[in-house]
Amino acid sequence: MNERLQALADAGVSIWLDDLSRERIASGNLAQLVAESNVVGVTTNPTIFANALSQGDRYGEQVSELKATGMGVDDVVFELTTTDVQQGCDVLRPAFDASNGVDGRVSIEVEPGLARDTDETVHTAAKLWAKVDRPNLFIKIPATHEGLPAIAATISEGISVNITLIFALGRYREVMDAYLYGLEQAAAEGRDLSAIHSVASFFVSRVDSEVDKRLDADSPLRGKAGIANARLAYEAYEEVFGSERFAALAAKGANKQRPLWASTGVKDPAYPDTMYVSELVVTNTVNTMPEKTMQAFADHGEVRGDAVTGTYDEARELIVALEEQGISYDEVVDLLETEGLDKFDKSWAELVATVQNELDKA
Repeated sequence: MNERLQALADAGVSIWLDDLSRERIASGNLAQLVAESNVVGVTTNPTIFANALSQGDRYGEQVSELKATGMGVDDVVFELTTTDVQQGCDVLRPAFDASNGVDGRVSIEVEPGLARDTDETVHTAAKLWAKVDRPNLFIKIPATHEGLPAIAATISEGISVNITLIFALGRYREVMDAYLYGLEQAAAEGRDLSAIHSVASFFVSRVDSEVDKRLDADSPLRGKAGIANARLAYEAYEEVFGSERFAALAAKGANKQRPLWASTGVKDPAYPDTMYVSELVVTNTVNTMPEKTMQAFADHGEVRGDAVTGTYDEARELIVALEEQGISYDEVVDLLETEGLDKFDKSWAELVATVQNELDKA
């Protein structure tokens, strides 16, 4: 086991891989990462699936079989992606069992085009949950305004959820409220709360990418907004899950909704390539990393203890300093959510086009 990654896990950070492919599964690579790199979870998205399909030859047989049934491209996408996720869940099942359901998770995303449609999001989440049929699945639902009631409804049905595309602290509080409301509804319906899990995916590097564009090249504020924003999110997490409202649910077996640091690959080469890992080390969190970032941390990453609690005042001062530079926090996070949804839509279109190409060749 890699010592640096082990130290990260020992500090309370669950290491998840932001990638999945049938090649990774069939070759034994995913199992190897679990055994040697402390990987205890996997996140996916349409771009990841599209890349896997276009670069691997493991899908040909299933594509041909599905084509022979006369199935349309959208249904083929559903079958291919859920098959990968089923197999990924099976690889990670020992980690799920060992952690009592906390880790060992694989996430699959509701079609991004439904992000503004509450009812269809709930319907599709249930459909994906039933199809994959693994207890260590997470359904990814975007944290849009319309997604909030879908999150609550899905949780209330006993389905575990990974809430994605969170940028704003205000929206994050709404996400936590939706989770607690869903648990309260589940409890009222007599469900086992201990079987329901959730993570809230707070995006990090994209905040710096947007803020840095608005700062002078030599500004000392560059490369600091994303980490400050995430640290303030953890402060909110501590407040909400230290509340009497959650304590009442915890007494019935409820689990905390862990913060998940997403978008942790460094986009500016001027910054340390492990920055969004080392600077966000704190207990009871998840860091989902591209393999390149994971390898970098395994090589030279540092765990210097808790890097988050006790930093909240400094983080708030950073946000105020940005406002004084004319950079509106609200404007930045609202823009990032809008752009994030657009990127999700484009990546889904890319996945559909890739599958159609495979069907045409089959």
